[in-house]
Amino acid sequence: MDTLSYKTISVNKETAQKEWVVIDATDQIVGRLCSKVAKLLRGKYKPTFTPHVDCGDNVIIINAAKVRFSGKKETDKVYTRYTGYPGGQRFNTPADLRKRENGVDKIIRHAVKGMLPKGPLGRSLLNNLYVYEGAEHKQEAQKPKTIDINQYK
Repeated sequence: MDTLSYKTISVNKETAQKEWVVIDATDQIVGRLCSKVAKLLRGKYKPTFTPHVDCGDNVIIINAAKVRFSGKKETDKVYTRYTGYPGGQRFNTPADLRKRENGVDKIIRHAVKGMLPKGPLGRSLLNNLYVYEGAEHKQEAQKPKTIDINQYK
């Protein structure tokens, strides 16, 4: 009996097979889209998933301006941030953020960041996410493959 066949194979940074994927976010609900994107970034859909290693894919989200919220979250949900000064608490709704430059990018990154592990690994995984409001993106040289996010659970 070959005992080497029972050894668990752990992926490291050099042996991880990272791919580039494009996701079309048209008419997707923000939370459901971001949970699937977080799993892709983490590498949980791969059979070689290793919890402490960045073995996930690089994800490009296009048409991010066309994402939507379910229910009345577009006007009722509140994002809170703090400037660091006394009385410096600021409140924004998704409708307010959409009007700003890179507002949709901030909405999606905020949702994905909350679904990634906390600490250095989660911060480095978030760097593998690229969000574009339109249909064009700058990562054509990487030859990303287009995937249908609705196929994933």
